Amino acid sequence: MSPASKLNIAVACGGTGGHTFPGLATARVLRARGHNVTLWMAGRDIEEQTVKGWESPVFKTGARQLRKNPAAMTALWRSLMRSRRGLRQQSCDVLLAMGSYASLPPVLAARLARVPIVLHEANTIPGKAVATLSRFARATAISFAESARWLPRARVVQTGLPVRTELRGQPPLGGFRQPHGFTVFITGGSQGAHVLNRVCSTALAEWGRAHPGAALRVIHQTGAADEAAVRAAYEAAGIDAQVFAFLGQMGRAFNAADLVIGRAGAATCAELCLCGVPSLLVPLPTAVRDHQRANAAHLVEAGAAECCLQADFTPAWLSGFLDKFATDVARREAMRASALALAVPDAAERLADLVESSAGRE
Repeated sequence: MSPASKLNIAVACGGTGGHTFPGLATARVLRARGHNVTLWMAGRDIEEQTVKGWESPVFKTGARQLRKNPAAMTALWRSLMRSRRGLRQQSCDVLLAMGSYASLPPVLAARLARVPIVLHEANTIPGKAVATLSRFARATAISFAESARWLPRARVVQTGLPVRTELRGQPPLGGFRQPHGFTVFITGGSQGAHVLNRVCSTALAEWGRAHPGAALRVIHQTGAADEAAVRAAYEAAGIDAQVFAFLGQMGRAFNAADLVIGRAGAATCAELCLCGVPSLLVPLPTAVRDHQRANAAHLVEAGAAECCLQADFTPAWLSGFLDKFATDVARREAMRASALALAVPDAAERLADLVESSAGRE
């Protein structure tokens, strides 16, 4: 099939925001090229927030985290059957799967239906889903060159990680980008991170009281569980803070921040680079194959970020870090430049090219 032909494309990108946002960015490019694009989501409530503004069809597979119990196996079978019906009803020419657990049923269904498969691996060290499923794919796209050695049997193409390029142009969150202030944005991802919430709210409240001349401002995405407690901590300390359970306009927070504190998921790292924001990364210690530490190392080695392991991340440690970092403007500007140098702003276009060239029945 010619890449210029109008294609029916399924983009399986459900599960977490780190998989949904890159899939959504690529889906928008493909749709702008005239293709019929359907987002395939797991069907979780949090996904409703991440795909707001997507006006084309959404197909819910019902995919769930894989567990070794009868109920999970039953759910997998149902999701597989639903995915097979979806491929047939949508006459899919190609499936793009972004690599979370939500990719498993669609990829297996596409394999059975002989629909071409393109996988994308976001992280430096591939997850179990991509490592296992890459043998079925016509192509496996990667974000980092280092990922190729983990996928010896795959046809690997480095595209970078698609990001929401509109993030770069969003205006800073109102009043938070000041020439003489210091703004910190904390995000644990779309669902929040309790450790980051606890340590950051404690440390920043104490640090802000101790340094009234620093004009500290805080933007904090907490997830639903910790929103009230974090807001109360800042209010009690008199800190100028905006607290959100979920923040849809991440670019406004990135572009207001002098420092971002967050996990080291691949999507977060790519968006930090796109916006040129200095960051302190706290890798999730339970991430598969410790891939978040590897992601963080990529930015640290380039001079774009600092890294603190969760075991060392305490209010006292963070306060000490802020004592030095908040006043070191030259260091922050160097980190901004290094982050921008790592950005791949056309990654979505590159991945869309790969999807188009991979279409066509075997």
